[in-house]
Amino acid sequence: MISQAIVSRYASALADVVTGPSGMDAAQAIRELRSFNALISESPELRNALASPAVAPARKLAVVGRIAEKLDLSRITRNFLLVLTDHRRAAALSEMIEAFEIGLDERLGFLRAELLSAQELDQKQQSQLSEELARLTGKEVRARFTVAPELIGGVVARIGSTVYDGSVRGQLQTISRRLAGE
Repeated sequence: MISQAIVSRYASALADVVTGPSGMDAAQAIRELRSFNALISESPELRNALASPAVAPARKLAVVGRIAEKLDLSRITRNFLLVLTDHRRAAALSEMIEAFEIGLDERLGFLRAELLSAQELDQKQQSQLSEELARLTGKEVRARFTVAPELIGGVVARIGSTVYDGSVRGQLQTISRRLAGE
């Protein structure tokens, strides 16, 4: 298991390169990393070979290089994957992709929000909620919507450590606490 500090360090370094003067389109970098990760995830043999200490590091690098070539990955993405492989960190690629996306959003001024609703929201409702959160925070919001039937009704929005609870369940809990306190 690789520590979160190491994951963050690699993700931050990649974000520095991608957003730097000779960088690349951030969305392209994310697509490339995801496609490589999906390929590795789909092949247990490949995943095991890259994780195995019995496979020579030079062979692992050659395999990653060939996969990068087949997927037509950019120089930046390919080099990042080769460094991960060389430093025996490839097993944490999924976590690094997530940390990389979060880091990019922070650098580009986006906030990530998780919105839970009791039922599926249509596109218009999702847009309205995203716009309202953007108005509240003063930043553009990248929202992930999830259905949580236990909310009974309404929406709960989480942005970092801040929670906006507009759910029926939350209101019932508030009423219950007030009644218990009186």
